[in-house]
Amino acid sequence: MSPSPVLELPLPKDGTTPKKSPPRATAESMAAKQRDISVSEFFAKNRHLLGFDNPRKALLTTVKEAVDNSLDACEEAGILPEIVVVIEDLEDAKSRNSEPAKKGEDDSADAGKKPKAAKASRYRVTVVDNGPGIVRKQVENIFGRLLYGSKFHRLKMSRGQQGIGISAAGMYGLITTGKPMMIQTRPDARNAAHHIELAMNTKTNRAEVTADDETDDFPLARLRDLNPAVRELAERGEFLSPASFPTGTSVTIELEGKYQKGRGSVDEFLELTAIANPHAKVVLVRPTRTIEEEDDTPLLKKGKPVTADAASKDGEPESLAGAPGSSKAAPAVTEDLGPLVVFPRAVGELPPETKEIQPHPKGIELGILLQMLKDYEAAEKGGTLYAFLQEKFCRISPSTASEFCSKIKVTSRTKAADIEPPQAEKLYKEFQDSKLAPPPTDCLAPIGVQQLLKGMFKGVRAEFYAASSREPDIYRGRPFLIEAAIAFGGELPADDSARVIRFANRVPLLFQQSACSSFKAVTETNWRNYDLQHPRNSLPVGPLVIMIHMASVWVPFTSESKEAIADYDEIRKEMKLALMECGRKLGIYLRKRAKMKREGERRDVFQKYIGEIAKACNAITGADAKKLYDALLQQAKSKTAIADVELDEEGKAVKDDPSDQDGVIIVDAPTPDGSGREAGAPPALELTDLPKPRGKPSSDSRKPASEAKRGKASRDADAPPLEFSKAEAAALMVASLRDDDSPRGGREESKSGAKPLAKPTGKREPQPKSKPEKGLAGKPVAGPSSKQSPEKRAPNDDAKTARLVAKVTKAPEGSAAKPSKPKVRLVNGKLVPVDDGPSLF
Repeated sequence: MSPSPVLELPLPKDGTTPKKSPPRATAESMAAKQRDISVSEFFAKNRHLLGFDNPRKALLTTVKEAVDNSLDACEEAGILPEIVVVIEDLEDAKSRNSEPAKKGEDDSADAGKKPKAAKASRYRVTVVDNGPGIVRKQVENIFGRLLYGSKFHRLKMSRGQQGIGISAAGMYGLITTGKPMMIQTRPDARNAAHHIELAMNTKTNRAEVTADDETDDFPLARLRDLNPAVRELAERGEFLSPASFPTGTSVTIELEGKYQKGRGSVDEFLELTAIANPHAKVVLVRPTRTIEEEDDTPLLKKGKPVTADAASKDGEPESLAGAPGSSKAAPAVTEDLGPLVVFPRAVGELPPETKEIQPHPKGIELGILLQMLKDYEAAEKGGTLYAFLQEKFCRISPSTASEFCSKIKVTSRTKAADIEPPQAEKLYKEFQDSKLAPPPTDCLAPIGVQQLLKGMFKGVRAEFYAASSREPDIYRGRPFLIEAAIAFGGELPADDSARVIRFANRVPLLFQQSACSSFKAVTETNWRNYDLQHPRNSLPVGPLVIMIHMASVWVPFTSESKEAIADYDEIRKEMKLALMECGRKLGIYLRKRAKMKREGERRDVFQKYIGEIAKACNAITGADAKKLYDALLQQAKSKTAIADVELDEEGKAVKDDPSDQDGVIIVDAPTPDGSGREAGAPPALELTDLPKPRGKPSSDSRKPASEAKRGKASRDADAPPLEFSKAEAAALMVASLRDDDSPRGGREESKSGAKPLAKPTGKREPQPKSKPEKGLAGKPVAGPSSKQSPEKRAPNDDAKTARLVAKVTKAPEGSAAKPSKPKVRLVNGKLVPVDDGPSLF
């Protein structure tokens, strides 16, 4: 076996051994390069994680973070929020100021021109609120540091959670434009406002203040003179009035952005914010340059502002008016005035105040429990485990804490510092195995069904609104609550897929829809059960807007930008149940609307024959045709009364309606097409649904034929003349034969115009309306004619007509509608009535 070849390096010409190259890095050199990474420096390089992906989204995120902070501050202070958002295009303003000087033209030449299309340019965003303001020493920390705030460590519902948003917006503005953030805040109405300009140092995650003054110019006076529409509103005291903003905060950021209408725009965000926060008033001042709306436009349609007169004509409920107690005030709907948009306040009450809660034992992990024990030991020297369980957890009573101590074999006096890791692990297992009450829900502030309806009505032009609110549930030991609302019909497109608007703690979620648990819950709900088209694994098709809101002390977002809710099974299940409840209300409404159309068409068909029926009854019984026609028409209207249902301002029927539901608004219920229907028809029944009576024959031989032919059961007040038994028909045949043999048979008329019968039994044969009636023996029998003069009629015709009308119009109910069966017995193989005894049959 030959040896393997050995690779030999060539030797230098001088015969010396080659030197080894020095290592590229050593442990010491690598250790020297390691240093701390500032959180602000990290997010400056990875700003897409915070929602600053592109100029358009950066502008939206800046507005979103400032508005969220303003709403949280106002609600915590118990102030009804009034927020103004101003977006100024600095490059357009600069060009407009320079062009007249260059061309020698004045500004009036550009008055009739359309605004130019916006590109990525520099904008100045200013957000002003009437909140409690910020104390001076906290301004640098709040606006100049990332991951600094008061909401991260508390279990209480709020919009902000991480302490990143507004400071990250200022950092983005500093990176793209180099301009610092400008803050004005007035915590006390008696003192001047603080004017601070600061820039964030991304290396140290600290703010560097460049200006610090006091000023009385709050809110900024220049904002009230931006354009004619703003000046007109400011003159009426409805825009940045100092009286409406005694305290508050103003934040101004210059950044590189892009303003464009449509989906994912500032307009849509504020529109959805107004829907979820009907207690807030928001005003948006648009920039001078803009881009036309995309195909997917926001919910608000272009048009003139809705006034009180227009609202009353369109059937919109006046109870939703902005002014409390005023039924003639204009409804609280969004007004698009072109340069600015006003989202008015729909309700005058703040959401219920929330309370902070402690963690639930079932919502923590083992490592967190160990850390909580160490923190409690450091804070409370000598604190016991018994006290630790009651103070640091919710739903643990003194007796429950004592049981936990005994289960891990310690006493109630055992100190928390003496708990070893094995005992802590055993305590953690006891937490999971025990049956504890769910956490309290006073930490949540849901929107509520009525506020959901008013918010949807304010922003969506539809004809049907429904909302539902679920009971609180738990995920990972944290309470949460799901609310849903739908709007159907109206101005919504009928051929497009449904629109889904998502909220988390009253904040709209505009991006990453397909990754959100809300979207998955909508697609998994079977909308076919509610008379809607629903393709597989897709959104339902129709004029439908679906709103889902999740309220929780800690919303599980999928990223720091807070754009989608994580898909937890508990959360998705509650969302589906809320959607199904709204879907049932919508299904009832759609089926009622279809029934209204069907009943209207049914009445039209029946009305075509009412006149012929009245004439036929007049020819047979001599009853008044007009009275009978009115009675039949009343029956037709009463049986099809759903076609004339009148709705009040809350969408409920003025008269009793089995489809009345809570949490529903119907703006303008459609009425079926067709003639002969009158509004407000009284409820009753129709002839076609009356029962067919059966009864025994009468023994009164002197009853008029028109009444005798109907038998005893049909002579009851509740029974109309419809049909008879075989025995009655046979008895009528025998009675007619006997009358033919009598001297008066076939030649003498009764006073009522009908032939008297000795034994009025049997079934009447069909007769022509105006031809003389023939008996069974072939002899003609005189009958009443529709042309009979009133003087020839018997005096009891009016009474007979009244009885016939009463029989037609009286509606049987319950057991009274069913005629009693006659008592019969078998005689010679035939069934005969008991009262008459043995007879011919």
